[in-house]
Amino acid sequence: MNRHESLFEYKAIQHVPKPWGYELIYAKTERYVGKILHINSGQSLSLQYHEMKEETLYVVEGEVRLTIEYEGDRRELRLRKGEAFHIPPRLIHRMEAIVDTDVAEVSTPELEDVVRLEDRYGRVAAATKR
Repeated sequence: MNRHESLFEYKAIQHVPKPWGYELIYAKTERYVGKILHINSGQSLSLQYHEMKEETLYVVEGEVRLTIEYEGDRRELRLRKGEAFHIPPRLIHRMEAIVDTDVAEVSTPELEDVVRLEDRYGRVAAATKR
């Protein structure tokens, strides 16, 4: 096989089960990550922030309640199909699905950079032990 053969191959998609649904990681390089987050209706991700990771969200299907907090100013926004939102490092955020929702997330590659502040699935204590 020549050294360029991998350019013509399909890439494996990683399915990651989550307590709120699942992630499909379809792109992972040294510079960016692309994934689809499937959030089941009524479920939510952690209230969290990232030290370095930067991400942009795009709702492919469904609707989420997006909680954003900056310097004590906490607001809730609705993010609907076709809408996007940018999450810079250190911005506190959480998504909760109003209905079953698919969110495309493109981010920098620091996937383990998650500081959980609240989590309904008991993952805060595990995160603070890192």
